[in-house]
Amino acid sequence: MASQTSAADVDSLWQATSVARPAFASLTGDRAFDVAVIGGGYTGLSTARYLAKAGLAPVVLEANRIGWGASGRNGGVVSDKFRVGFRAIAARHGLDTARRMHDLGLEAVEHVGQLVEDFDIKGADYRPSGSLLCAHNGHTLAGLESEAAWLRGTFGDAAVSMLRAEEVAAETGSRGFTGGMLNPHGGVIHPLNYVLGLAAGLKAAGIAIHENTPVTGLRREATGIVAETPAGRISARQLVIATNSYSDLTPATAPVRRSIIPFRSAMIATEPLAGTPGAGLLASGRSYTETRRMMRWFRKSGDRLLYGGRGAFGKTDTRAAFAALETAMVRQFPELAAVKVTHRWSGLVAVTLDSLPHLGRLDDRVVYSVGYNGTGVALSSAIGRHVAALVAGGSPDLGLLTRLPLHPIPFYGLREPAVRLVAGWYQFLDAIGR
Repeated sequence: MASQTSAADVDSLWQATSVARPAFASLTGDRAFDVAVIGGGYTGLSTARYLAKAGLAPVVLEANRIGWGASGRNGGVVSDKFRVGFRAIAARHGLDTARRMHDLGLEAVEHVGQLVEDFDIKGADYRPSGSLLCAHNGHTLAGLESEAAWLRGTFGDAAVSMLRAEEVAAETGSRGFTGGMLNPHGGVIHPLNYVLGLAAGLKAAGIAIHENTPVTGLRREATGIVAETPAGRISARQLVIATNSYSDLTPATAPVRRSIIPFRSAMIATEPLAGTPGAGLLASGRSYTETRRMMRWFRKSGDRLLYGGRGAFGKTDTRAAFAALETAMVRQFPELAAVKVTHRWSGLVAVTLDSLPHLGRLDDRVVYSVGYNGTGVALSSAIGRHVAALVAGGSPDLGLLTRLPLHPIPFYGLREPAVRLVAGWYQFLDAIGR
């Protein structure tokens, strides 16, 4: 498969409001390190930090520029959740496993705040304001009420609370919801400035990072593994694959590529709302998500409203996907009918068969961490210490993240029509209120 790297940065709100970018040269020549990390997103940078703390010499190899992929395109929602609910995890895998997953989520959220503080990333504008899951009908509201009661009764998570319809309307400015579940854990962040701050901090600590350096092939040797790039080679004892939803850029990450379905998520951002009818929307500064299967999410960034969701199919952006988001946004917030949308962009979410992230070993030389299923800002930022522990020969307790294998997707060549089929079914269920 030919390389598809060295692409231009996406024209997002984050790019338009980013801080000064640290400079990283592409690799030239041959060098040796203890560990080569493929991917310069949250996972790769976090891993490099903790490898260095463990006394190892890492190098981060990024195919494009830092922040080009999901770490610089996502909605900037910092969450402690997984795509699978904790109650469902307990039913399938036991209460102890669910409790460990719950703890991992909370630890990951706390870790984001710690990283922002450690590296003094002011541009990240991290706000631990929590999130509100908004029920779109009575059926889903009952499910949220049951989940909140279970979290309080089983885990003692008394911070989670329920809001009535009028309280959700006061929070959001929208009267389209029957209630919601308020979760104070997590918040919102400028995702690109955050990843740039992490990279700048690692550079200051002397950790090697190379941009525009796709790993085009891997070769095993008696003492380790060699990562081939267009202008040089890295010899390392071990390798970490941290490419997540962008694991199809080169053949080097083929071992994980067939276990992930890249699902496109689109976003739009309005012009500043001061002086418009929408100025008072989302005044609490949280992130908001609805309970539909083909969910929409929304939040403020500065004085702009961001609105995003699944359903942008295909390999590139389309006018239809963005038009659908604008229509949904105005339907939910009629005050925005005359407000200009200034930015439209999308990125890929890495979906796995079991809707869970996975960290593990492919063999004695290659470790991977992928599959965040759209909820990875916090977890992928914190996962590096566990990846580093695995590289060093440890066995970190990560609940299902390490216990369940990363399965290949059956009939992988049919993934795109399969995604459209599943999405159509979800849209139907949403339409009939299920």
